[in-house]
Amino acid sequence: MTERIIIAGSGGQGVMLLGKVLAQAAMEEGKCVTWLPAYGPEVRGGTSHCMVTISDQEIGSPYINKADTLIILNNPSLKRFGTRLKDKGLLVSNSSLAKAGPDKRIKILQFPFTDIAVELGNIKVANMVALGCYLREKEIIKIKKMLEVFRFMSPAGRNDILEVNERALQEGAQLIDG
Repeated sequence: MTERIIIAGSGGQGVMLLGKVLAQAAMEEGKCVTWLPAYGPEVRGGTSHCMVTISDQEIGSPYINKADTLIILNNPSLKRFGTRLKDKGLLVSNSSLAKAGPDKRIKILQFPFTDIAVELGNIKVANMVALGCYLREKEIIKIKKMLEVFRFMSPAGRNDILEVNERALQEGAQLIDG
């Protein structure tokens, strides 16, 4: 099993954090992992992205030309990375900020992650809503493991951040459960 994921959005949407917690959780589950962040002039406001590969075998390169999954948080990212998804791949799209048209070659999960985050009281957790959706659909990493990673990575004394991220992850997972 090898899963190649490109995560993209605007700088400030938590793209790097999403990739980092995903990679950390996979590593803690004993999988081989690479995380390739793309830092540069696009950090605040422009398109930001990272690449995560999760495998049960050693990984030769962290670079992803064609992804199994795209997690897209805004429309410029959809335009930039939409062609980088394999046939029969999965597109997880934030319909609050990106509208993917129908495409019979791929599976599209399109939900208003930003709107859900606002309802939860923190727009910054749209990334975690998207992550919950992805985790429930692909079942590559257990949500319980992701919650453990949140607890480990959460700033000391900031239970409010931990709680809203956990709620966001659960909300995203429930989108798939229906």
